[in-house]
Amino acid sequence: MFDFSIVTQWFDALLRDTLGLGDFLSILIECVLVGAGILVGYALIAIVLIFMERKVCAYFQCRLGPMRVGYWGLLQVFADVLKMLIKEIFFVDRADKLLYAVAPILVIIGSVGAFSFLPWNNGATVLDFNVGVFLLTAISSIGVVGIFLAGWGSNNKYSVVSAMRGAVQMISYEMSLCLCLITAVILTGTMQMSGIVEAQTGPFKWLIFQGHIPAIIAFLVFLVAGNAEANRGPFDMAEAESELTAGHHTEYSGMGFGFFYLAEFLNLFIIAGIAATVFLGGWAPINIGVDAFDTVMNYIPGIVWFMGKAFALVWVLMWIKWTFPRLRIDQILKLEWKYLMPLGLINLVLMTVIVALGWYIK
Repeated sequence: MFDFSIVTQWFDALLRDTLGLGDFLSILIECVLVGAGILVGYALIAIVLIFMERKVCAYFQCRLGPMRVGYWGLLQVFADVLKMLIKEIFFVDRADKLLYAVAPILVIIGSVGAFSFLPWNNGATVLDFNVGVFLLTAISSIGVVGIFLAGWGSNNKYSVVSAMRGAVQMISYEMSLCLCLITAVILTGTMQMSGIVEAQTGPFKWLIFQGHIPAIIAFLVFLVAGNAEANRGPFDMAEAESELTAGHHTEYSGMGFGFFYLAEFLNLFIIAGIAATVFLGGWAPINIGVDAFDTVMNYIPGIVWFMGKAFALVWVLMWIKWTFPRLRIDQILKLEWKYLMPLGLINLVLMTVIVALGWYIK
């Protein structure tokens, strides 16, 4: 499989040796290009997800979805983006101006930061630290602060209730998310995202195969907890329209609202991307030990494998949203504290025993 680090090393040598720019300018140019690439990828995936959400929703409701702007409605999202860009940005009277302005920025920072940890291909991971899983969970938690500040700073009682619901829900379900990731770390022996993927290269080496039943349980719990963490239905009590209008972003317009909207969709992709990376091999192809089959699979680029797995999980999460009714806030918290977290703890102990006794696929 192609190693993208060959390209990055060549470009670094081009800047340093061929052009003679020196360390500072070379690193500066590389950081600017990487940052621009992250933002462009973030925006493009958001456009695809918004269109996909509308079409999947329409499919489950036996209708067509957007069809008027462009062929099959393909330009509808671009029209909506243009409308959002030219909308007036207003400030609410008696709102806390600082908190009101900072909240959407914190939400988008947490989302973009977590997005940067996704390993797209072999050698194509932007942030690839040896404690990557720890940093990923820490950076993604910034969004909780943004949601709470948005509700509190808006000086709107509905927004405050929504922010309290969102904060308690996200903080609660982070427990199960972390337990599932720790379960995977115990099995792979590393917290580095690229290392987790490399541990899954080989015949039947994806974690759901290596770790047997505990890995499958961790995978399923991760999907449920991740859906709640992203405030997606049926866990979208923070944005219960029939009760709280638009929730914590009720008082936002223009790109202030757009940041919340983008972060919600990209958090969905981030959850799916992490699940695909940790439990389904990420960019690693599926190998079954048959040389001819494995050779063909290895020719498929790693980014195709990663995107295919991630979007397959996105479709599953959308399926869940448009199938199940919204839960009450007490049901959401009961599911986490009485069922998912105890199950995650037991599963973690079980995985530890399996690894200690060597009962997993090596």
